[in-house]
Amino acid sequence: MPGAIQSVERAAAILRLLGGAGRPLALAELAAALDLPRPTVHGLVRTLRDEGLVDQDRATALYRPGAGLRRLGSGWDRHDLRAHAMNWADALAGGTGCAVYLAAPVGTAASLVHHVFRPDGSPQTLRTNTEQPLHATAWGKCLLAFAPVATPPARELELRRYTGRTASTVAMLEAHLAAARARGMATDVGEFETGVGGAAVPLRSGGGLTVAALGIAAPVEELFGGGGEPRRHLAEQLQHAGREISASLVTPR
Repeated sequence: MPGAIQSVERAAAILRLLGGAGRPLALAELAAALDLPRPTVHGLVRTLRDEGLVDQDRATALYRPGAGLRRLGSGWDRHDLRAHAMNWADALAGGTGCAVYLAAPVGTAASLVHHVFRPDGSPQTLRTNTEQPLHATAWGKCLLAFAPVATPPARELELRRYTGRTASTVAMLEAHLAAARARGMATDVGEFETGVGGAAVPLRSGGGLTVAALGIAAPVEELFGGGGEPRRHLAEQLQHAGREISASLVTPR
C-alpha cells in the first residue's frame, strides 16, 4: 500500500489548527505551529481557501475555518450524541439540582438534542428538538467559542436582543466568546430568559473537535456567585460530566 501523502497530512494539520484555535490565525502562526516555511503554508491555505474549506479576512488577512467545512457537519448523529450523554446528563441534573441541556450546532442555531428537567418538581416545558439562539444562550455561545468549524462567525448572526443582558453587538459577543475560551466554559446571565442563567462546556470527539455543548440552567442567583462566575461546586460537576462524555465520544461504545 502506498504511504501517507505529505501535502494531505499538512492540509489536515492546518484544518485542525484552525478548528481548535477558537480564533482566526495569521500565516506566521500557522507556519510556526507546523514548523514549515511560510511559502509552503501559504500555498496550502490558498488551495484550501479556493476550495471553500478556509476563509481569509480581507481586512486582517487572518485565516479561519471556511463555510465548506461547516457544510460537512460534525459526523455525529443527534441520537448517538444523546445516547452517549443520557446517563451523565441525568446524574448531572440530580447532583446540581439544575436543568441539563445537550445542544448541537445546526446552521445559525443551537439545536437541543436532550433536556433533563430540574429535579425539584416545578412546572417545566420539555425543550428537546427545539432550537435556541447561538448568541444568547450558554450552550450556543459554547458552540460559537469552541466549534468554529460548525458555526458561523459572529458577524453573520442576527444578534436579536432577548433581554437587557443579551450580547446584541458583534464586539460584545466576541468579548463573551473570548471570556468563554479563557475559562473553558461559556455562560449566560439571564441573556435569553430574564432571571434564568446557564453554563456550558464543549463536548469533544476524536481529534479534539467540539461536536456539542453540555449545559446546566437554573435561576441566576442559584447558578452564579460573586463576580458573575458559576458556583464552584456546580462548575466542577459540569466539567466532570463533560470530560466523561467526551471520553466516550473519543472511544465509542
